[in-house]
Amino acid sequence: GTVVYTPLRSVLNECHRHSAPSDYIETRKGIRWKEGSINQRKYKGDFTMKMHIIGTGTATVSKYINTSCVFEEDDQLFLVDGTGGSDILRAFDTMNLNWKKLHYAFLSHEHTDHFLGMIWVIRTIAELLELEEYEGDFYLYGNDVVLGKVLHVCRMILKKRSQAFLETRIKFVLVKDHERKHILNYDFTFFDIGSTKAKQYGFLMEYDNGKKLVFAGDEPLKENGKKYSKNVDWLLSEAFCLFDEEPKFHAYQYQHQTVKEASKIAQDLKVKNLLIWHTEDQTGKKRKERYTEEAKQFYKGNVWVPEDGEVFNI
Repeated sequence: GTVVYTPLRSVLNECHRHSAPSDYIETRKGIRWKEGSINQRKYKGDFTMKMHIIGTGTATVSKYINTSCVFEEDDQLFLVDGTGGSDILRAFDTMNLNWKKLHYAFLSHEHTDHFLGMIWVIRTIAELLELEEYEGDFYLYGNDVVLGKVLHVCRMILKKRSQAFLETRIKFVLVKDHERKHILNYDFTFFDIGSTKAKQYGFLMEYDNGKKLVFAGDEPLKENGKKYSKNVDWLLSEAFCLFDEEPKFHAYQYQHQTVKEASKIAQDLKVKNLLIWHTEDQTGKKRKERYTEEAKQFYKGNVWVPEDGEVFNI
């Protein structure tokens, strides 16, 4: 295979930030990444971050799973929101996602369609820990309100043996507005989306040597989120329905937006790729076609309207 050398001074700090010492070898020429390591593949240009779409539906859908996704990097998984219940167990099974590789998750807010599935996630991890089939720890990131409620529910309903792992092997990591964290080899900046319904956070993920992705939560981007979303490679944005069908679905009443508004925001921010999800489920098989058609009237970048279970290279 190709041996990749990198000058020592320019990369040593990167080694310590992103790698275990065993991932690289120091030589007279500098740093040599070990064959097959994640950093070697990054420098060779053959590394791709994957985004697995768990669900794309809004709160009360029956044809889709509630909105959620998993980022995969080097066989490690990062879950974003938990869906509305045990659907997430079936999704992991059908999408061949390995629970033993899930060590990081983020929960945006307390609403049932995002929150309840995370209880199933924690129960699953706890049972693997109990069986001694899970290596390492599990980290759940979120704001103070949502983490407090998750912990409270877990203490009420999980069995005693599972509760023993709460705050020991299953860790609850508080994040604050504008706070940066290093997760899954990348830098995350969390931000309060400014919801008046429930305290809710989104995040900016900086990955793959300069790429940027914003998870905007499930409401329209406000100024606090827009400042992180300018010129990003990916914007994951809710759009409850088509503009002409707003009177039918009442998107504005629930503080959501239509495809038109989401697309105009993406255009103003010069986003490269707009992914639209958290939608109604009555449009059915024509959702991708109709949502894409409306988006392209107001946005000149790439439009993605995923189905549950799709996988994207980002």
